[in-house]
Amino acid sequence: MAETFTAAVAEQVGQNLGDALQALTGEHVGWGELMAQLLSQLLISILYLALFVGAYLLLIGAIRLVIGKERAQKPLFSQVRSGARYLAGLGALLAILAQFGASPEFLKAMARAGLMALGFFVAWMIVGRLMKEGVARYGMDPSIRQLVENLLLVLAGTLAVVTVLAQFGFDVLSIIAGLGIVGIAVGFAAQSTLANFIAGITLLIERPFHIGDWVTINGQDGKVIKIALRTTWLRTRDNIFTMIPNDSVASSDIVNYSAEGVTRLNIPVGIAYKESVKAAREVLMPVLLGHPEVLQGAGMEPRVMLTSLGDSSMNLEVKVWITPDNLDVQPRIMADILEQIKEVLDAAGIEIPFPHLQLFIDDAKGLKPILEPLYTKLAAKPAVNK
Repeated sequence: MAETFTAAVAEQVGQNLGDALQALTGEHVGWGELMAQLLSQLLISILYLALFVGAYLLLIGAIRLVIGKERAQKPLFSQVRSGARYLAGLGALLAILAQFGASPEFLKAMARAGLMALGFFVAWMIVGRLMKEGVARYGMDPSIRQLVENLLLVLAGTLAVVTVLAQFGFDVLSIIAGLGIVGIAVGFAAQSTLANFIAGITLLIERPFHIGDWVTINGQDGKVIKIALRTTWLRTRDNIFTMIPNDSVASSDIVNYSAEGVTRLNIPVGIAYKESVKAAREVLMPVLLGHPEVLQGAGMEPRVMLTSLGDSSMNLEVKVWITPDNLDVQPRIMADILEQIKEVLDAAGIEIPFPHLQLFIDDAKGLKPILEPLYTKLAAKPAVNK
C-alpha cells in the first residue's frame, strides 16, 4: 500500500514538472533524457575546470622554476600568480557557460569584460607601485597618500564598472548622465558631508598636524590617530577616542604640541615672603637635574624663575623640557616633579604659604556682653609656672 502511494506521488510530481518544463520550453522533455544531458554537461564542465586548473599549476610551476625560489617570494610573483589564477578562472567560466548553451555574443562580451577588468587591475597595481615609490622618494605624508589612493580607487572603480557594462550593450552615456544627476542630488542632500570632505582635503594639504601629534582642537586634547576624509580621530590620555568633523577642525584654533619637537613644561610653585628665592632655587635644581625624563641639552636647561609677587606668596615657575615621546605621559611627569618639589621644600624648612583670612572683632559692640566676662576670667586666671 505504501509503495503504491509513493509511486503515485512520484509519478504525479514528475508529470507536473514535465508540464512546467514543456510550458517554458515549448517542447516535451523526458526526465531521463534531461538528467542524462545535465550529467554529461556536468562531467564535461568538471573536465574543463580540471584542465584549466592543471594549466595554471603547470604555468606557475614553470615560472617558479625559471625565476628561482628567492624571487618567487617577492610581491611581483604573487601579483603574477593572481593574474594567472584570474585568467584560468575566466577561461573555465567561459567554457562551462558554453556547455550550458550560452550564446556566442554573450561569451564574447563576457570575455572582453573580463579582460578589461584585468587591465584595470594591472593599471591600478602599476599606479600603486608608482605612488609608493613617490612617497618614499619625496617624503609625502601618509595621509595625502591615503587621500590620493581613495580618490583614484573611486574613479578607477567607476570607470571600470561603466566599461564592463558597456560590453554587455548598456548605454554608457545614459549611465554617466544618470550618475551625474544622482551626484547632484546627493550633493544637495549631503552638504555637511561634502563640507567635511573638502575640509579634510584642506587639512591634508595644509597639514597643521600629522598622525601621532598631540594637539588641542576645540578644547579637546588628544593624539591624532587618523585623518579621514570626513573626520579627524583623537585619542585622549584616558584612552578615549574622539571623532571631530573636519569642517569643525578647519574652522577652529589648533594647538600642536609636537610640531617643533621638544616641549617645555611650566610648573608653578609658591614660597613665603620670608623665604629666599635663591635658597629655594638651590633646593629645587637637584630635583630637576636628577629627573630621568627632563632634558638637559644646550638651550634646554631646567630653570627656576621668579615670575610675580602675589598677595601671600612669591610665585616661582619651574621650567623643564621633555621629548615628544613623553607627551603621552606629560601629566605623570608634572605630578612626579611637583611631588618631589613639595618633599624637598618641606625638608629644607621653606614654607609654602596658602591663602588665609584674618578676622578683627575689636569694634564689634554687639558681642561685648559675651566677650567682656570671658576677658575678665582669662585675666584673673593665675599663670602656670613651667
